[in-house]
Amino acid sequence: MKYFDFWSLLVIVTTFLLFTVSLFFTGLTHELFLEAGVFLVSVKLIMMAYKGEKHTRRIKTELEEIKVILKESSGQS
Repeated sequence: MKYFDFWSLLVIVTTFLLFTVSLFFTGLTHELFLEAGVFLVSVKLIMMAYKGEKHTRRIKTELEEIKVILKESSGQS
């Protein structure tokens, strides 16, 4: 998967496994909602990290383009 790094996938899988185990041991109780909340927070944090990384790549590309334009304009003067 190109969208997530190894550690992000590990967190998702581990949290999901713990959520599933919690479902079997506690049943449909209040603790299940706590586990679901933890799972959703983990997924949200990983999604935010991915989105931040995408923005960083875009900004880096734009800065490189600006750098090329500046070099070309300084060379022509």
